[in-house]
Amino acid sequence: MTSNQLMFILFSAMIVVFSILTVTTRRILRAAAFLLMVLLSTSGLYFMLNYQFMAAVQLTLYAGGIVVLIIFSILLTSHISQKFEPVELKKSIFSALAAVAGAILCILTILDYSFSATTVAAQEVNMKLIGKSLLSVDYDGYVLPFEVISILLLAAMIAAIVVAKKGGPAKTKTPTLN
Repeated sequence: MTSNQLMFILFSAMIVVFSILTVTTRRILRAAAFLLMVLLSTSGLYFMLNYQFMAAVQLTLYAGGIVVLIIFSILLTSHISQKFEPVELKKSIFSALAAVAGAILCILTILDYSFSATTVAAQEVNMKLIGKSLLSVDYDGYVLPFEVISILLLAAMIAAIVVAKKGGPAKTKTPTLN
């Protein structure tokens, strides 16, 4: 077994284990930490595949930005010790069936596809073209959609914090007839 295969197995195992821990833990801060580990492992796979640009985006945008934003909002709303409610057995069974069905669909799709090896060398990535596309406001540019999404996420985070700070609606006693 080569070192590349060993690293692939290690990163894959980390992704699977921490993904399961992310969705099964009842503590919200632990779920965010487990999600961070999943995203870091995914960037490790991108580095192994020589997709340095995707790995850098994965690290900076997802692991660096989104998870820090989630943890910051958890700490800001002072719900660090909050536990999620235990999941009912019925929901667990349906979730497991959906996960198994999705896994079977993915496995059948992968097995049905005929992968073929190629002898063509990888093409050189033109980083100037990628940079100009990311910073362009023209037809193929990404600045405007990025700014719109960032404003939308900011508004959603502010609204979530305001709702969390206010607490739930005040419960009033309803008069009962004797």
